[in-house]
Parts: sequence; C-alpha cells; structure tokens
Amino acid sequence: MLSPHEFATLLLVKDAPNQVDMDREELDALLERQLVQLERLASGNERWRVTETGNNALRAIKRSS
Repeated sequence: MLSPHEFATLLLVKDAPNQVDMDREELDALLERQLVQLERLASGNERWRVTETGNNALRAIKRSS
C-alpha cells in the first residue's frame, strides 16, 4: 500500500514530471516498487515517468475510491 506522500508523488510524476524534485525520498519507494523509472532524454536531461505498473496502480486506486 502506498503512503499518502507516495501516492501524491506518483500523481505528480504522471501529471507534471518536470516539477518533481529529484531528491524526494518517496521516489525511492516508488522506484523500488517499479511504479516509476528515470528516463534519460535525448538532451541528456533526466526525468521521472510512471511505468505501466504505476499506471495500473493509479487506475486501481481510482476505481476503489
């Protein structure tokens, strides 16, 4: 189960990946659960993105609420 902070971070990664603070400790938990991954862009920059598993988790949470 995700903590409220982890859930909020997952939503932030989905909706505004450029606004995510790369040092958020919630990202470590989401990364361990394979809900997000760090994507390297052609520009050399990195950004977080939600994985298919993360999208499935978001859909399941939305269905149950």
